[in-house]
Amino acid sequence: MRTTPGAGLGAMIRVWRDRLPPSAAALPVGRARRAVGLRREELAELAGVSVDYIVRLEQGRATTPSASVVASLARALQLSTAERDHLYRLARLAPPADGAVSDHIPPGVQRVLARLGDVVVAVFAADWRLVWWNRSWAALLGDPSSSSPQLRNFARDRFPIGAGPARLALWPVTERDRDAIDAAVVSDLRRATGRFPHDLRLAELIRVLSTGNQRFAELWATGTVAAHRENHKTIEHPSVGPVTVDCDVLTDGDSELKIVIMSAVPDSADETKLRLAATAGPPVTTDSSPTRR
Repeated sequence: MRTTPGAGLGAMIRVWRDRLPPSAAALPVGRARRAVGLRREELAELAGVSVDYIVRLEQGRATTPSASVVASLARALQLSTAERDHLYRLARLAPPADGAVSDHIPPGVQRVLARLGDVVVAVFAADWRLVWWNRSWAALLGDPSSSSPQLRNFARDRFPIGAGPARLALWPVTERDRDAIDAAVVSDLRRATGRFPHDLRLAELIRVLSTGNQRFAELWATGTVAAHRENHKTIEHPSVGPVTVDCDVLTDGDSELKIVIMSAVPDSADETKLRLAATAGPPVTTDSSPTRR
């Protein structure tokens, strides 16, 4: 019997979907649940694609997913680096090269993120591209899914090209020392260029910001190298009012993933507002309907 083109891709997606328990992805487990692993609907939601597309992939009717879709599937399925590379090859794509900025979140980190519950948390790549966020992050800052992946970048938000609005935070955000944070982000990007000197995506980001934003160009010219670790923000949330949070940045290993966690002072009014925002979920906006990822 002839093998349907793409059947290998679809079969592996199904195997990986079946092996991942919903609890590992911080999804609820109902009593009437028959599937051991993720349902197609759950994988679609986590990867930010349609259920129909997952069906077509698994049935071998879709055989050439884009690199961004493959990266999203690898994250949603919590694949190891070797498994991620195999998924790229099955999709007839070259795996990310060694020494390149990676959007891949290792399974161990995925499990830690799942155990954080309602904590406001997101993950950024070494070039400050947003690659993952949880429901609490979307509830506090607004769901960024309506923006294309390449525009979900913290550095682009801080140093906009032209007069476009911020894309990662849909509500106004103020900071105690904006100048210091600007300098820290630029210094962190320069550090990333030393870690990933041949990465084209990072190089293009630096080129665009250097030529399109004077403030970035001035800070880049200082040559400072450092890491961005913490700051304080006040988010003007449309439902619960202003929420002041501490923002801490943790870095994961050689890939330089940045795990950003926002928290409020225990037993404070801000902590209560955080909980209310998380319970309510992302407020409805006039943008196109977003997905979780």
